[in-house]
Amino acid sequence: MSYNFGQQTKKTARFRSLFLAVLVLGFAFGTVTHAAAQRITSPPTPAAITPPEGNSAFLLGRGVGTQGYVCLPKGTGASWTVNNARPEATLFTSFFGQDVQIVTHFQSPDTNPNDFAPKPIPFGSATWQSSFDSSVVWAQVLGPHSIVAGSDPSCPNAGAISCLLLQSIGTKKGPAGGKFMTETTFIQRLNTNGGSAPADADGCGTFDKVGQQRLVPYTADYYFFRQDK
Repeated sequence: MSYNFGQQTKKTARFRSLFLAVLVLGFAFGTVTHAAAQRITSPPTPAAITPPEGNSAFLLGRGVGTQGYVCLPKGTGASWTVNNARPEATLFTSFFGQDVQIVTHFQSPDTNPNDFAPKPIPFGSATWQSSFDSSVVWAQVLGPHSIVAGSDPSCPNAGAISCLLLQSIGTKKGPAGGKFMTETTFIQRLNTNGGSAPADADGCGTFDKVGQQRLVPYTADYYFFRQDK
């Protein structure tokens, strides 16, 4: 009898510890999400990469990742071309002095397109997925919404990949119904550093190099906008 009681006591203690851990984790995630979603002020930007009036920034993620390139034929030789299937980055925010992952950026099929999605839907689109509730936004540069790096204080690093304005072309709730990213209307990629195509001499430039690939590190600030309420 005492053995069963002891076993039950241990099970109860383990359950309480697990329950407490879940509560603490949930509180931490909720606090980080709330902190990340505070009203953000994006820097002044040229008209080409400024969201329309009525949209305000709600999230800033500082991205660290790579831009992919593939060597493709060009004229009588070859040159590096952006590999649209290979953007990869992790976005962070600062929480009590520590960097916390908030979003993952990659390429995936747009499974819930909106009215702004191109037709036909591309095989894959730029994707941002919340690290907290797994909600997703897909976005695309529609029209000439980019500026050359080094041409504006919001995009100061000459030689880096361009700064962009992307429009949401689809969103999706997370598996448990989370919708943190689903109100996103526009995304700005600013303050880019690195990520540009390698020099032709670095594994490309001649026809026999066609098919080779490179991953070039870059950093950038990603501002997420939603419609004013």
